[in-house]
Amino acid sequence: MAPSTFAIVFAMDDDFSPRLGRIRDRGAAGSKRLSKQVRAAARRLSRGRGKSGFTGRQNGRGAAAARQLDFASRRWQTFRARRVSVKTHIARAGRGGGIGTFRAHLHYIQRDGVERGGQGGDLYTREGETPEPKGFLERSEHDRHQFRIIVSPEDGQALGDLRETTRALMDRMEHDLGTRLDWVAVDHHNTGHPHTHIIVRGSDQRGADLVIAPEYVKSGMRRRAAQIVTETLGPRRDIEIARARHAEVHRDRFTDIDRSLLKDMSSGEIRFGRDVTTPADRFDRSLRRQRLAHLEELGLAHKIESGRWQMSEGWNEQLSELGRRNDVIATLAAKFGRQDGHERLQKFDPARASKGKLMGTVMTGLPDDELKGTRSLVIEDFEGRRWLVNAGAMEPGTTPPESAIVEVGSRTAQIRTSDRTIAQIAEQTGGYYSADLHREADPSSTTAYRTAHLRRLEALRRAGLAERIGDGTWQIPEDYLRKAAIFEQSRSGVHVQVRSWIALNDQIERHGLTWLDEHGGEIVGGRVEAAKQARLKWLREQGLLRGDEVDLTSAARAELAKLEKKRAEVRLASQTGRQAVHLGTGETFDGRFEGAVDLGNRRLALIGNAKAFALVPWRPEIERHRGREMIARRTAKGVSWTIGVGRAKVLSR
Repeated sequence: MAPSTFAIVFAMDDDFSPRLGRIRDRGAAGSKRLSKQVRAAARRLSRGRGKSGFTGRQNGRGAAAARQLDFASRRWQTFRARRVSVKTHIARAGRGGGIGTFRAHLHYIQRDGVERGGQGGDLYTREGETPEPKGFLERSEHDRHQFRIIVSPEDGQALGDLRETTRALMDRMEHDLGTRLDWVAVDHHNTGHPHTHIIVRGSDQRGADLVIAPEYVKSGMRRRAAQIVTETLGPRRDIEIARARHAEVHRDRFTDIDRSLLKDMSSGEIRFGRDVTTPADRFDRSLRRQRLAHLEELGLAHKIESGRWQMSEGWNEQLSELGRRNDVIATLAAKFGRQDGHERLQKFDPARASKGKLMGTVMTGLPDDELKGTRSLVIEDFEGRRWLVNAGAMEPGTTPPESAIVEVGSRTAQIRTSDRTIAQIAEQTGGYYSADLHREADPSSTTAYRTAHLRRLEALRRAGLAERIGDGTWQIPEDYLRKAAIFEQSRSGVHVQVRSWIALNDQIERHGLTWLDEHGGEIVGGRVEAAKQARLKWLREQGLLRGDEVDLTSAARAELAKLEKKRAEVRLASQTGRQAVHLGTGETFDGRFEGAVDLGNRRLALIGNAKAFALVPWRPEIERHRGREMIARRTAKGVSWTIGVGRAKVLSR
């Protein structure tokens, strides 16, 4: 079946297309002014540090509270305070699809939420109120951003019910920020470290944008949370502190001891002096020596002589990766029981894989960064080997379910428009780029636009792909675009393509066209071969194959696909009391994108209104618009979508 093509149409208030102005050859006069321009650019760039634009530092809520908490922490023995990890991410609503990402994250924290007793985690909010997910999302419809927070007390097991701690924290945050907050939370007790996911809307009680001061986000919330837990459990005793620190010595992950070693490391070496006078210093040194001995066993450190250690290159990253792998193995063991295959889990690298690809079935999905929504997949190939795949941030609703058949390969990196602009300016200036040269080439460019190009070059410089001259000008190599493409390729990660949303075994006796029918013969041996033979036997029993035939005819394939779609329509009509409609070329259908329907060899989008529904080809791009009104139009080439109302702008695929 030929793939349908899509044109996604978004309703927008403004049409804006930045255009680079004509670059003129300034000749000798331009050459004479170059040094003057470079010096001016250097003076301007040296006036401030960091990112330009609004950060909330001046007008953000909570700045005073953060300073007060910082001052209080200096007066008290903070090492006795209960330790709490607080991670925060400001998720911004992208143009046209923000509510989709908000919905996906809310669904994720509910799906993976687990109470202490093992039952599913329930959404909760302030005392006396019952949160409604749909209502929370509707209120978030026009929010520019939301705050995603993870609160993880070190003594979470001792706290027991985390709800009271969460409610106390949110109550004090409201006092610190001077506004009522609209928030929901879910507790996760399914790991060794109980923690709470909190979502705070990006609007204050008056409906204005909620802006929180950076210092409160960075440290204020953590100190408030530690204050509350300390009040509940009391200050840490010496024996508790000692036990907590000693427990880190033999952990195969990056620890606080490692963090202190990294801070004191010089030229890849750790040296111990002799200025140890207090019992606390002696205890700390003992822990560090024991930790280094353990790292030596792992091959991450080498003792040169007494008091002097050489650390392996990238030892801290390797420890973090080892900790991640151990977490995955523990999760697999808890989910599937102890199996030999878990310990042989390998990380998938497209550069080292056969043909650069991996095909298999999804065992489970795991969060990498629970705030940003990035995930990893554990995939078992058809020969029984298990792979850990960093899938990155997938579109809402596109994460493959367990047992789905997927193909993983390198993601094709695209050269950025900013890189083309930098290369174009460098070509006209003899291999140089600066903010002044950019402004000279394009007088209509804004300061923020030019600063974004400088940040891009800074990122490439850290990767060793660009050189900044001392006076603030950048020297751009002739092969800049090639280097930038290589850099993007290294950051692009992998591309996960779902070949079948239906499990392999469920395809054997399925009354419809399946992935096994279309591609099962391409893979020799293993689980696929066994499933293929079972499928062929069933097809013969149904009279769809005769004798030694191993392939369905084109007519049989089309009939199977047609009948399965018809059965899906009958089932939905019975469940919803609505009528199925079929779009002819040129016809349109108005409705809401309600979800996806999985068939044996494809996925369809369900568009419905009060009286009828239509099943049309699905694409990942529309998942971010789940729940929104849209118009589907059948064309000679496929189906196009109009999202919302008003003036529209077409984004071609």
